[in-house]
Amino acid sequence: MDAMIQPADTAGVSHARAAALRSEAEALYLGTRPRTRAAAGAAAHLFDGVPMHWMTDWSTPVPLVVEAATGARLTDIDGHGYDDFCLGDTAALFGHGPPAVVEALVRQAPRGLATMLPSADAAAVGELLFRRFGLPQWQIATTASDANRFALRAARAATGRPRILVFDGSYHGAVGETFVELGADGRPRNKSGLVGEPRDLASLTRVVPFNDTDALEAALFDGTVACVITEPVMTNCAMVLPQPGFHRALREITRRHGTLLLIDETHTLSTALGGYTGEHRLAPDLMVIGKAIAGGVPAAVWGMTEETAQRFRLARASVPEGHSGIGTTLSGSPLQLAALRAALEQVATPEAYIHMNGLADRMESGLAAVIRAAGLPWHVARCGARVEVVRAPAPLLNGAEANRAHYPALEATIHLALLVRGVLISPFHDMMLASPATGEDQVDRLIAATREVVQRLTG
Repeated sequence: MDAMIQPADTAGVSHARAAALRSEAEALYLGTRPRTRAAAGAAAHLFDGVPMHWMTDWSTPVPLVVEAATGARLTDIDGHGYDDFCLGDTAALFGHGPPAVVEALVRQAPRGLATMLPSADAAAVGELLFRRFGLPQWQIATTASDANRFALRAARAATGRPRILVFDGSYHGAVGETFVELGADGRPRNKSGLVGEPRDLASLTRVVPFNDTDALEAALFDGTVACVITEPVMTNCAMVLPQPGFHRALREITRRHGTLLLIDETHTLSTALGGYTGEHRLAPDLMVIGKAIAGGVPAAVWGMTEETAQRFRLARASVPEGHSGIGTTLSGSPLQLAALRAALEQVATPEAYIHMNGLADRMESGLAAVIRAAGLPWHVARCGARVEVVRAPAPLLNGAEANRAHYPALEATIHLALLVRGVLISPFHDMMLASPATGEDQVDRLIAATREVVQRLTG
């Protein structure tokens, strides 16, 4: 049996059919991509043959090499085209190379890329972020991981408290102290996949199940938790939606215990113009948005309420000037500011979100119909323009349920089978995005390809 197809990876699908589909898709991929195979052999001086090691986690036998990405289409170096619903795992939520962002970069490049000083776009970006997301004070970072690190440091400084709290199964980029999970015994521990970390991260990080307000209350009771960091919807897993009233309770409990609330909108920016926070009036103390916020240019932002900002200022004033541990040299660059302004003013518009959510409606209903017709114990979850096929019969409540709905071998088989049919979705779980550049014909091709793959799996 193929090592990728394990007996536990069923989710209502025949092992034999999954193995046969995987073998067929691999043979087709390798047989029709000679340049791709050659590129894999030529990348000897890249660790594992890729510029970032987790690019080997895709389902392909050798890495797919992109020649061009435009709008919602990719072309590989062998000339194969793909309808792109992965969109850089949200980094290209608004499409690849939005024209307004490209034009802004062309204008800015001759005038400087990195000056460690504000450009003329800086004030406009701050005003746009305030109007769009509601928080009055903002800072620019280069990645969401950086922005989360900086915001957590600011929260600890503002409160004078040492601990943070995360929800089990959550993901906040490469922020080490958020890599904590609940073990089988219910005790917090470092995530099993974390490498090179000698510290016990659970010493300063508490972890409770998403949607569990009783556990949250108990974890905050002693007054040592500076900040709760959470996505409003858990997305970097089988999608977990908040239960009715959860966010209202989360806000009330954190306020009562003097704990700041940080909402990470990096993936849930797909929801609406002001993210999930604006759509549902969540009122966080801090907010982080990365990936797509600058139209695909490496940039992230983190914002604060006026009260949080003032407490942070007081904390900064009480220590000598120097290395704060907040900020990197390339953060807040003229290049980032130009891209941020163009994306906020001209790309991430109300019209764009109307288009994206209309297509996501079509995607959601079409995929749900495919699942119903096949009689599979799966469902479709949705967060604005973000749609996921979840291999469980009903909506999930927490990270433990999301982990049980994760079937890596089956997901890899489906991903590769879709890819050789000209459709690209997220490689880590069945996540799909609709962008302003996506068309109805592309959504229809996604649904048709999914139907064909599901029929092959179920007979």
